[in-house]
Amino acid sequence: MEDAEENSMFETSHVLGALLASSPLLARAWDRCAAAAAMGAASSGFAHGDGGGDGGTVYVAFSGLQAALSVARPAVASGADVFAPVGLGGDAAGARAFPQLAAAEPDAAAAGERVAVQALALRCFLKLCGSPEFQMLLNQIRGKAVVFTGHSLGGAIAALAALHYLCISSLSSSCSPSPVLCVTFGSPLLGNEALSRAILRERWGGNFCNVVSQHDVVPRLLFCPLDAVPVHVIIGMQLQQWPGHTHHTGVMTTRVVDAEQEGLRQLIQAHVRTVAMEQKLVDPESRGGSPYRPFGAYVLCSPEGAACVDNSTAAVQMLYATFAACYTRGDTTSLEAAHSCYGDLVLKMPQNLLLKRHLHAMDVLASMSNSNYDAGISLAMEASGIGSEATEATTARYWLKASKRAGRSPSLNCAGLSTRLGRITPCRAQIEWYKASFDADMGYYDAFKQQRSPKKFGKANIYRLKLGQFWDGVLTMLDNSQLPHDFHRRAKWVNAARFYQLLVEPLDIADYHRNNLHKTRGGYITHGRDRRYELFDKWWKEKGAFSGTSTGDTSVTATARSKYAGLTQDPCFWARVEEAWDQTESAQAEHDVAMLAMKLGRLREFERYARELVESKEVSIDVLAPQSSYTRWVEEWKKLLLRDEARTASLF
Repeated sequence: MEDAEENSMFETSHVLGALLASSPLLARAWDRCAAAAAMGAASSGFAHGDGGGDGGTVYVAFSGLQAALSVARPAVASGADVFAPVGLGGDAAGARAFPQLAAAEPDAAAAGERVAVQALALRCFLKLCGSPEFQMLLNQIRGKAVVFTGHSLGGAIAALAALHYLCISSLSSSCSPSPVLCVTFGSPLLGNEALSRAILRERWGGNFCNVVSQHDVVPRLLFCPLDAVPVHVIIGMQLQQWPGHTHHTGVMTTRVVDAEQEGLRQLIQAHVRTVAMEQKLVDPESRGGSPYRPFGAYVLCSPEGAACVDNSTAAVQMLYATFAACYTRGDTTSLEAAHSCYGDLVLKMPQNLLLKRHLHAMDVLASMSNSNYDAGISLAMEASGIGSEATEATTARYWLKASKRAGRSPSLNCAGLSTRLGRITPCRAQIEWYKASFDADMGYYDAFKQQRSPKKFGKANIYRLKLGQFWDGVLTMLDNSQLPHDFHRRAKWVNAARFYQLLVEPLDIADYHRNNLHKTRGGYITHGRDRRYELFDKWWKEKGAFSGTSTGDTSVTATARSKYAGLTQDPCFWARVEEAWDQTESAQAEHDVAMLAMKLGRLREFERYARELVESKEVSIDVLAPQSSYTRWVEEWKKLLLRDEARTASLF
């Protein structure tokens, strides 16, 4: 059955690569990279401008020249010093620049690894980030479509700039998120596996596109043990591309001799092969390997075209297969030429797509009797520079298929989830019925907390748990990149999650307080709330940012309601009511005047907030039920105010 399904599919690695190669995106990004490099060592380190017909898209390119000079001047020789991984949480400036990634470290640490990036790129970016020119640039591009780009070390800096921009954009509530893409050319690896996981968790993997030539050693260099990385090679290749800029800096550059080139190729091939064979990166502590791991999409290009993979494991495999294929052929392209070839590649690839695909596509298709899918795999291999006779052809074919399945399965999984959502909807309907049965008495929150009508309670509790399991499963799939990268922005799923949250979270709050967990763990909002609800809040907020409407959980909407909401629009409303009850009881027993005034002040804030929600009809009718916790609290609050007024009058 699986084979039949696969044979019915078209292979997309070649199609995506061809689409990208034939678009003006890569050529415009490379032109901006060349402009940044031409500005020299005395410049700000980046250049920006529009894309010339991209409808307002801004291209921001970063030069790696200053990074190379910073290493070349002190003549540092150890790759372990220059490219050592630096934890973002351990660096105050890094934590400020990348708050979401640094905040991901507790989870990563529990798994034995912290989010880290290479020291050279981080140091250069943080220096750049603190400059007035860069801060001015961020203000200028806010709200616009942006392409960050860079070549070699500049690509690593561009990736950090894109991550920084994504971080600050997602935290900002003043502007709608704008399209962001990072295109790197021949960039060294940037971060470890924890960084890759954090990027996937934030759904940013689709924002990164790494263009890699089949001959280029730089994107593959950091798979080697860091103490074996020849720093002078990567720095020298960076400087030799623009010798005019190094002439005035006192930095001498020398070409890599043939014997050294051969040794470096063998070193890289051996270690990338080790990583590829093990299907994981070598543990740096147990095997002395590299901690770095790829993330984002990889466009593996040759003069024949390009193939695109967006699965990190498949990217490692293809980085090995493409490099080994040209090495096996005895290719004598120099390291410098291979690293500086991207300008020619982005010009030649569209021409070859028109000429060679027209000449050879029919031959390839005719030779494949099984399916269009197999023909597409052959085209992808040819485009990435792997001939059918190459030793690595079988491995490459397997991983292109794996990448295809990984790329297609998120959409299939999403379709499957839609079916499962339909099946789980009756559980939601049963809780809605449970809610309606108590609206006129005490409301479903208090009924569930007090276990009124045990039979109804038992069924509602089962449905609550089933719905929670479903949505936890959805988030697990998201964490494992098994759903589309924009899943959390799709209106159907954002709205479904929001409705579930508003309906069911009050029952979770009731369960938390019924079991007195607020006394042993602390308040629900701070210590008891499930991660799913925090994520759903974030999705809802981002939906409001995209649509330009207010979706704040605790704010009154601009449009007045004519009747009470079907569900209370603050999912934590009942937790706030419980906190108000605790504070009221504490205030009733308080004898210290100053402490009493402080507690009454907090209660007045809640009373004002709740009153605004009720007046704007942002609450469900069950909140105002005669025996609801809120109605009874209002009566208790009035008594407390009268008591305080009497106490104050007695003082005079």
